[in-house]
Amino acid sequence: MIDVLAQDVVYVPGVGPRRKEILSKELNINTFGDLLEYYPYKYVDRSRIYASSELTADMPFVQLKGKILSFERFENGRRQRLVGHFSDGQGRIVDLTWFSRVQQITKNLQTDTEYIVFGKPTIYGGRFQITHPEIDKVNELNLSDMGMQPYYITTEKMKNSGLTSRSMEKMVRGLLGRLTTRLPETLPDFIMRRLQLVSRDEALRQVHCPKTTRQLEAARQRLKFEELFYVQLNILRYASDQRRKYRGYVFAHVGDAFNDFYYHHLPFALTGAQKRVIREIRQDMGSGRQMNRLLQGDVGSGKTLVALMSMLIAIDNGYQACIMAPTEILAEQHLHTITQMTGNMPIRVELLTGIVKGKRREAVLEGLSNGDVNILVGTHAIIEDPVVFHRLGLAVVDEQHRFGVAQRAKLWSKSKNPPHVLVMTATPIPRTLAMTLYGDLDVSVIDELPPGRKPVSTQHRYDHQLSSLYEGIRRQVRQGRQVYVVFPLIQESEKSDLKNLEEGFVALQEVFAEFRLSKVHGRMRAQDKEAEMQRFVSGETQILVATTVIEVGVNVPNASVMVILDAQRFGLSQLHQLRGRVGRGADQSYCILVTSVKLSKETLRRIDIMCSTNDGFEIAEADLKLRGPGDLEGTQQSGMAFDLKIADIARDGQIVQMARDEAQHIVDADPECKSAEYQMLWDRLAVLRKTHINWGAIS
Repeated sequence: MIDVLAQDVVYVPGVGPRRKEILSKELNINTFGDLLEYYPYKYVDRSRIYASSELTADMPFVQLKGKILSFERFENGRRQRLVGHFSDGQGRIVDLTWFSRVQQITKNLQTDTEYIVFGKPTIYGGRFQITHPEIDKVNELNLSDMGMQPYYITTEKMKNSGLTSRSMEKMVRGLLGRLTTRLPETLPDFIMRRLQLVSRDEALRQVHCPKTTRQLEAARQRLKFEELFYVQLNILRYASDQRRKYRGYVFAHVGDAFNDFYYHHLPFALTGAQKRVIREIRQDMGSGRQMNRLLQGDVGSGKTLVALMSMLIAIDNGYQACIMAPTEILAEQHLHTITQMTGNMPIRVELLTGIVKGKRREAVLEGLSNGDVNILVGTHAIIEDPVVFHRLGLAVVDEQHRFGVAQRAKLWSKSKNPPHVLVMTATPIPRTLAMTLYGDLDVSVIDELPPGRKPVSTQHRYDHQLSSLYEGIRRQVRQGRQVYVVFPLIQESEKSDLKNLEEGFVALQEVFAEFRLSKVHGRMRAQDKEAEMQRFVSGETQILVATTVIEVGVNVPNASVMVILDAQRFGLSQLHQLRGRVGRGADQSYCILVTSVKLSKETLRRIDIMCSTNDGFEIAEADLKLRGPGDLEGTQQSGMAFDLKIADIARDGQIVQMARDEAQHIVDADPECKSAEYQMLWDRLAVLRKTHINWGAIS
């Protein structure tokens, strides 16, 4: 039967070579199995016939039974409209309206023939109308067999070729009718019994042709669980393999460097969350297994301090540490922070980026290879071949979604044993997403801000209120503060956006003629960009006009205002990251979201959420629900967009947890994947890894 599901979709009734080509190009449907796994996105109850006298304008979809009494054709230049006057004998006429394919419809539909009409009723000109209804002859439709009608997403090209949702439904029903034997099971009996799941055969048939909502829910529960279970099984199996394969350095000793720093150099008292996370890291590094830990913390929560104290543990045990940042300016910022914190401690901290050249670079490389350099701070330059560590014990990666998997792998190869790894991110990741994106990492969260930090005040302004906004900016700058103004250059290739920024910069220079401005965007040469950023960091310029290149890592405690223009074009997580550039000093800071007056309901919800909370995790959860995992900042760029066909990470948190618990049980019971009891699972996982699921993108 597995071979049957692997058969070419061309052999499905109603497909043929032309449709096969469209299905393959548009939806990547090539086999029977692909078609069965193309799930409906919604369902409408088709079991009930309404009377026209029951119609109201707020009804979603209805079904009427009756005849078309007559047709009327209207023409306005090239635009045509066809109206069929429909009656179900209940005294009310309903207009059926078409704006396209007029000739085809008049040719296919007759008056005095009984039809079932299906669509959404609206009121136009005082009469009920249904625009572009679905129409079937009464004798061609078995309503008792209809149950809940599935709806499939179709593309414009498909619709133009006559491949509608209804066509998809007919093809799937035709295929299911051909598959007369039970579809093969992909989960063992003990899991299905324990979780009371229906069979795969039942689930696939009922998800496409459900008779009741209860049937549909049982089918969806089964298919969602299976999808998430194999994702989790793959991640946990990989993590288990890594733990067994690689022993970690044992850092059992906490000595002079750590204690000297803790008692004499701490810039402020550690928060309870920082203490908890440091305990978790110490436990990992002393356990004998390689640490792979994700450290989440909102902007300004003190992640760098935790990373430094972790690096001091490595130094106390005779090893070196490095911290890799995505940009030169962020690397220099880490260097400045670490050297300032360690003060006169006997610890050599060096920088390695593209601008470190000549004799200075040679000295750094020599110090690394002979062990004189204790902490190396750098960009991807750290992973280049000439860089050789004496004994690398801990690698810290900041804003890891900016680095590719291959780059991180090169960093691990810089040591005889893979070093302990601490991955840091200021992009809060909802728990269910972290479980799936970073399932092979242990997760620590810093969920407290250091004392004395004032929450950033976030306000919404419309673009006709700019003059009062400019006055507010002027007051802040005169008080000695600095300001960011961000333009929405989402894609570096969008010339119109770049033009907006260039013109906006000129306009702002005129508005704020008494102040000095800098300009930064992603299409500038790297050295020019760095120079402009440095002018702002040093306080030489008061206003930085930029795109989202300033989203990660710039630390200017004196900046107290973040203005985001066209804020409706940004996602929640991105807005939150940008807001994190201010509020880093003791002064009250402000984030002003500027939008046009015309906003969608979803955009207004995003703006309201931003104005009502500073909690990054609350925002990330809301963002996940609004946009889905594939769109979240940090997942899309790194190639981690999910290929989930039916499960929804945002809404299926309970199923994610259930799938993880079951997968963990299997991996604990059979870590080497050799037990006959679980062979079915390992075989299925091997099949999935070879086919269409992008596992590398998930783990």
